[in-house]
Amino acid sequence: MAKKCDDLRFTQRFEFFAFGSELGNNYTELNDPQDLNKRFIEEKKREKAGFDEAHQTDYDYLEAIEHGFPPTCGISIGIDRFVMLLTNAKSIKEVIPFPTLRPKEINIMNS
Repeated sequence: MAKKCDDLRFTQRFEFFAFGSELGNNYTELNDPQDLNKRFIEEKKREKAGFDEAHQTDYDYLEAIEHGFPPTCGISIGIDRFVMLLTNAKSIKEVIPFPTLRPKEINIMNS
């Protein structure tokens, strides 16, 4: 959803790093309805080709952009990444409060 640059190989996007760790994802929000519609069409092609992570077309969002959307940019800093920085954690797994559940080990001897 990042706006394209004059050089169409790139978008107006960057990542924020501190002490060698990525803290955030940042970009200028796409506000061109024609470009957005083209991207939705490309995603539909990816979906039909079997790409499981293809984004669905958001027609309400597209309509809102058509009515006008001012230039917007923001920074999204992940809380987990920020906590890693504060605690000097080496892995994000050290700071995630609800890690993926693991199957319980079954002790056959005590059954």
